[in-house]
Amino acid sequence: MKKRSWILTSVFTFVLVLTVFQPAKAQFDYIDISNPFLRKVPMAIPVFKSLSADPEERPLAIKLADLTSRYLEFTSYFTMLDRGSYLYDPLKSGITAVDINFGNWTVVGAEMLITGGVKIDSGFLELELRLFDTFKQKLIIGKRYRGKVQDQEMMIRRFCSEVIFTLTGNRGVFNSKLAFVSNGSGKKEIYLCRFDGKNVRRLTHYKSITMLPDWSTDARQLAYVSYRNGPPRIFIHRFLDGQVRSLTKHKTELQITPSWRPRRQELAATLSLAGDQEIYLLTAAGKTIKRLTKSRGIDVDPTWSPDGRKIAFVSKRSGTPQIYIKNIATGRVNRLTYHGRYNTQPSWSPKGDLIAYSSMEQGQINIYVSDVEGNNPVRLTSNQGDNEAPTWSPDGSLIAFSSTRTGKSRIFVMTRYGTDQRQLITLDGEQTDPSWSPNTMQ
Repeated sequence: MKKRSWILTSVFTFVLVLTVFQPAKAQFDYIDISNPFLRKVPMAIPVFKSLSADPEERPLAIKLADLTSRYLEFTSYFTMLDRGSYLYDPLKSGITAVDINFGNWTVVGAEMLITGGVKIDSGFLELELRLFDTFKQKLIIGKRYRGKVQDQEMMIRRFCSEVIFTLTGNRGVFNSKLAFVSNGSGKKEIYLCRFDGKNVRRLTHYKSITMLPDWSTDARQLAYVSYRNGPPRIFIHRFLDGQVRSLTKHKTELQITPSWRPRRQELAATLSLAGDQEIYLLTAAGKTIKRLTKSRGIDVDPTWSPDGRKIAFVSKRSGTPQIYIKNIATGRVNRLTYHGRYNTQPSWSPKGDLIAYSSMEQGQINIYVSDVEGNNPVRLTSNQGDNEAPTWSPDGSLIAFSSTRTGKSRIFVMTRYGTDQRQLITLDGEQTDPSWSPNTMQ
């Protein structure tokens, strides 16, 4: 079984939030993110309005409205209404509250409305974007952005982040990425993509087995394991300059399952220094800080709590692979899983309240979630091939995982409650080992 798991290297480009039409105050009564039976909010996003006579604005207005709709629908918080049902003409209608007939929106079932205006001026793009509550007939947030035309997607991501933050208190996933493994080239290599599975690019070209990616908490480095030089070794890719280094200080037969400690230049990883597979705490340069586990059975696959004080890991100390939690300061170890005989690949949620993991039962692998005490484990997948390697989105609302439900292993995504399961990426070969990055500034 496999462990769960690009940041842009250029300097942040020129994008200004020129105007805030109304202070963005969190409206947590709109979306109850703690409700497993969450009702999706009906939202309307008509084609944005061209604000000048520039012929480039009209197709761009359509494109950016579509992009906003797709990004927000990805969160699973909204139902996007069909534009064919709108009582609205974007060529004639305005985008401010005084121009909007809110009755035309409530009658088609829209509870929220996003309007936008697009203007190209001397090579720069200006966007006006507003979110309305149609029943209360009020503006929730309004933003105006100005930047280069090529910054258009960044502007939309920033606005979508504002929308989600205002409605839920979380920044969402729009500035995050996924690392994963694909063997489409004939060998297992690390690939990267945007949060929604778009903009896929290949990171490694080792023509060897490369796997188990894990992001640093600032998303500036990616650790992974490769057999490029023989035995499995941990490598670290630094995105700022593209530098790759290996942890060469340990001449062991095995270096696997790297896991970055939150907000520190440290990793937990499995090494075979004493012959047995145990978990060690290392510096980013590979120097040993301390040994974290010591048992007769192998100890692998660490995942850190968000505060960096505990690790969940897999051990065979009880005879079969089970998940345990260790307090780094006190050394105390508690067993998390008791159901089933094969529980692996733990992934600690960003809020620290849940642990997702893979469990094999009757020959099939499924994803479970439990609290950190191991109480009330809930199965999120069932009867759809093998589902494994869960990894949390940076806001804790979504889980990416690999699944063989369509035949070959592919990357899927679902809500933290197991709803809205859908395929994220389709490439040649098979895709496994997803690792979701924190949000970045881009």
